[in-house]
Amino acid sequence: MRKPLYPLFLLLILVVFSCSDAVKVEENKPRIFSDYDVTLDEIIRSNVGVIRGVDLNSKASIITKSETKLPTEVAPDFLYFEYQVDTNTNYSVSYSLKNDSLDEVEVQINCKDLELCSRLFAQLKTFYEKKLPNPIEDKGYVVYNCFEGQRKPFVVSLTDNSSPIQGMINLVIYKDK
Repeated sequence: MRKPLYPLFLLLILVVFSCSDAVKVEENKPRIFSDYDVTLDEIIRSNVGVIRGVDLNSKASIITKSETKLPTEVAPDFLYFEYQVDTNTNYSVSYSLKNDSLDEVEVQINCKDLELCSRLFAQLKTFYEKKLPNPIEDKGYVVYNCFEGQRKPFVVSLTDNSSPIQGMINLVIYKDK
């Protein structure tokens, strides 16, 4: 009479151990920009550099190491990446290079949630105001000029190109000629 209980007992032990392995605790990433929406942690990615941990004049190899996946498009002087933040938000980053030296970065943020898009635009303005004071605002464009320190001059241009049904923010960082 005891033999039928052994297989049942073994089956119960297997179920308990297999269930304990299936439950995984999701790790919380440490916040980079705790004063801003978590989406900017993903998009800006680092306090180092002008954006995403890179500076203008960086080499293509530095850029590809700083990104978390392979580029969607590659050309001799161009790298393009696409990212999905969540079901409502995605963004793309394109890097234009001249002679293996980063010349321009363009980020386009697309958001179905217009309220989030508006908040992200305001927070991007604040973020760059802290790094590059005295922006110029004109017709929906916010332009920040950097002429300080040992860096070569560069410009940050921020635009909210949202429509009534789709949020869209464009951020362009380029060398000031």
